[in-house]
Amino acid sequence: MNIQKIAIHEEEAFIRLDALLKLAGCVETGGHAKIVIQNGEVMVNGETCTMRGKKMHRGDQAAYNGMIYEVS
Repeated sequence: MNIQKIAIHEEEAFIRLDALLKLAGCVETGGHAKIVIQNGEVMVNGETCTMRGKKMHRGDQAAYNGMIYEVS
């Protein structure tokens, strides 16, 4: 799997999972992100995650549709 790093600003401590997927460009809308997350299609740090508001911190990884997105 390919890893794409998603940078957050230093003053931000985290990014929500649904916002991460949107920022990465793998979903077009927040509604689409909600659906794929609630359907169990997204893994966070190796485990299926169904919480769209999951706080993603630096070093956390989300996997979706054959890609891994790492917060940096």
